[in-house]
Amino acid sequence: MIHDIFMPALSSTMTEGKIVEWAKSPGDKVEKGETVLVVESDKADMDVESFNEGYLAVIMVEAGKEAPVGSAIALIAETEAEIREAQAQAKDYLGHGNPPEIDPPEPPVSPKSEPAVTGDNSSNGKASGRIVASPRAKKLAKQLKVDLKTLQGSGPYGRITAGDVKLAAGEEIGSGIVIGGGKKGRDIPIPPIPPIQPSVKVIPGETVSLNTLQKAVVQNMMASLQVPTFHVAYTINTDALDKLYQQIKPKGVTMTALLAKAIAVTLKNHPVVNASYSQDAISYNSEINVAVAVAMPDGGLITPVLRNADQMDIYSLSRTWKDLVARSRSKQLQPEEYSTGTFTLSNLGMFGVDNFDAILPQGQGSILAVGGSKPQLVADDSGMMGVKRQMKVNITADHRIIYGAQAAAFLKDLAALLETNTQSLTL
Repeated sequence: MIHDIFMPALSSTMTEGKIVEWAKSPGDKVEKGETVLVVESDKADMDVESFNEGYLAVIMVEAGKEAPVGSAIALIAETEAEIREAQAQAKDYLGHGNPPEIDPPEPPVSPKSEPAVTGDNSSNGKASGRIVASPRAKKLAKQLKVDLKTLQGSGPYGRITAGDVKLAAGEEIGSGIVIGGGKKGRDIPIPPIPPIQPSVKVIPGETVSLNTLQKAVVQNMMASLQVPTFHVAYTINTDALDKLYQQIKPKGVTMTALLAKAIAVTLKNHPVVNASYSQDAISYNSEINVAVAVAMPDGGLITPVLRNADQMDIYSLSRTWKDLVARSRSKQLQPEEYSTGTFTLSNLGMFGVDNFDAILPQGQGSILAVGGSKPQLVADDSGMMGVKRQMKVNITADHRIIYGAQAAAFLKDLAALLETNTQSLTL
């Protein structure tokens, strides 16, 4: 029997996928549950596994090419004798166009479902004697001379990822930066966030097609522009915040993590700002998941999510954030790590930006744009002049469920927390 390999839907918004690489070559033996190829979805690179045992007879869509979700991209023959038959079938496909797009047998990967696995639920397959690792992890392990048998995978069901290999090789461990978390014996090295290094060389006068991530951003932004939104700006004194940041920065805490924590704590008292519109109703989210916009080296942006940020201490939050950023730029995030945000933070203050408007992400009710903190000459209530550091924030809200007074009340409470009660963020 001959089986098709379909282009899977790796996210709810994905309409087509780009093949990054084939882990198998035509004629290779394929085990059920074994990784056959790596597909670039709109936000991440994901392994695609075979649901059948046999031989990879023919590849119909080469690496670097795109294909619609549900279309056939390769054929697997159950026996070697059927390989020629599969190749003839592929020629018929290619000669008369690909077979009609159908719903693939693979279930779409959603934030609440796990990707397909190898059929072995033991940690990285050690119980069966087989190492379960992504093709990139295997390739990287050879380059860095890392024994995969010694690693504990951080991917779904213990799968070893490229990030696990890098961590084992010591590439992402910071030098001398530790955090205490307030408890003895819990000092853990924090990997530094890698700077953005554009991977695509820009040639003046050249027209370059959008990559998969950039197409997804365009699609989401166009959908967001159909939502009636409004903006509310607020100026926050940051003397207390800056002082706290300087105290805990040596322990590995980032300003982004501090802001995310403050936002999450404030959202607990403003559930409507953490809500979203859903078919003429307000959907109140049970979790406070702060998504943070991150620029990608090859264009576009992604929003890694700090889930239950209100329940995490600032040190754990910073560790999680740095890990998410590192893996987002190497396209190693799982769907639930970038698609479950309930509120978004966009921080351009690090670039010296004073203020800006942010476009509301699809499926959320609010996004907060944060500018840089700068010294300003201001007058107090008695008319006395003085210099204070201030930053401007600007919330974009869905006016179908959130009103001006509600957005303003949220910003007022956020300002009060950052101006007078910053020490509570470290508890």
